Amino acid sequence: MKRYTIDPVTRLEGHGKIEIFVNDDGEVANAYMQIPELRGFEQFCVGRPVEEMPRITTRLCGVCPEAHHMAAAKACDAVYHVEIPSAAKKLRELLYSYFYIADHTVHFYALGGPDFVCGPDAPAAERNILGVVAKVGLDAGKQVIACRARCQEMIEKLGGKKIHQVTSLPGGVSVGLKPEEQARAIEIAKANVEFAKFTLKVLEDIVLKNKAYVDLILGDVYNHKTYYMGLVDANNKVNFYDGKVRVVDPDGAEHCKYSPNEYRNFIAERVEPWTYLKFPYLKKVGWKGFVDGKDSGVYCATPQSRLNAADGMATPLAQAEYERMFETLTGDKSGKKPIHARLATHWARVIELAYAAEHSLELAQDPEITSDKIRTIPTAKPDEGIGIVEAPRGTLTHHYCTDEKGILTKVNLIVGTTNNYAPIAMSVKKAAQGLIKKGTKVTDAILNMVEMAFRLYDPCFGCATHTLPGQMPLIVTIRDNEGNIKQQFRRD
Repeated sequence: MKRYTIDPVTRLEGHGKIEIFVNDDGEVANAYMQIPELRGFEQFCVGRPVEEMPRITTRLCGVCPEAHHMAAAKACDAVYHVEIPSAAKKLRELLYSYFYIADHTVHFYALGGPDFVCGPDAPAAERNILGVVAKVGLDAGKQVIACRARCQEMIEKLGGKKIHQVTSLPGGVSVGLKPEEQARAIEIAKANVEFAKFTLKVLEDIVLKNKAYVDLILGDVYNHKTYYMGLVDANNKVNFYDGKVRVVDPDGAEHCKYSPNEYRNFIAERVEPWTYLKFPYLKKVGWKGFVDGKDSGVYCATPQSRLNAADGMATPLAQAEYERMFETLTGDKSGKKPIHARLATHWARVIELAYAAEHSLELAQDPEITSDKIRTIPTAKPDEGIGIVEAPRGTLTHHYCTDEKGILTKVNLIVGTTNNYAPIAMSVKKAAQGLIKKGTKVTDAILNMVEMAFRLYDPCFGCATHTLPGQMPLIVTIRDNEGNIKQQFRRD
């Protein structure tokens, strides 16, 4: 038995490693995506006032604090049984739209994009943002930086801070948008719509016009048929901030649709002894192991999953691209037939970027966005509340229980990457088995293509680790003064 270890895996948020075991016949016997870090953030929060959660949970991760800020705020609204004013909802959603643009831009150009823009077999030193800029041009790099900068400007304006936002409170927000600031919000939103068009053109020219890339996307190595999850509005269109969670089966038929307070009727969580992440699954289907198909409770929650779970996009540019993607990859532009090619998640991510840009313009131009009616003071006794939003990496659920004084007694978080951990594990194993065969020389390029199987999910392991199953893995290595290994003790 031969063992290949990719440690650490690259271009993700958090820490992880991949272990590949190849038998004596040269075939992959098994492969694991292991998460060696533990956060246990939920337990840290017990005993704190619930209204602190929109500020505390942003510290889970510096990559998507806005997602935790919004889910926490919605959970706090539910704990206090308060409906926030319409203007407050629009302000939260406007902030969230700018965040989505910035976050999807980072993944497309810096994390996932290098595998396509530079090529999956490009030298490791070139598979990065600098390699992307070298390929698409310096002006494109300037556009990426400018987009991030203007989005961060509005995030700071609406969120109080660029990184760890503080404005959302139970019942609304603490800071509104002044009439004299609205013009700048509109200007930035319009610039972001143009940037979304530019990014769609980059995707078209570099990825979709390359037959080898399209064949890779449509090939079996990165293909899984699972259930798909996403938040939808009243018309079953994709929505990042509000609505119900919809799940469709591998054929596209609706499996369930639930409000946040109903999630425990549909989602259960499983623990495995070899990782710190939990494995959520569909309770009414059941856990059948790391297998896909309609009989397995494994589901996926990614940009592609959101598009699979919805009936379309709520803005024109995004809808047109939605139809083109489904028609190109399934022959059905209505989206009724799900896309199972997981590498298409990168295309879905750019479509969502376009939707976020268009929706931010709608919100910025809304006359109500400058209203001063931005908070309803809670009066009900606090008890229990659940908030759900779509984080860029997947459906994000915050569940809080408090005593009569609003002090937290129980916290549960199911974050986007936790939802996707079973599909990630399955994708890594299938890619390894498809790429490493008898006689295959296992090169850096081959291992990078295995990494592509998890990278498409844009995982964030910093906020996803919530279980300590048994003994903590430990490797102690003793080296001499020249760095030679003299002895090693393992418990992994």
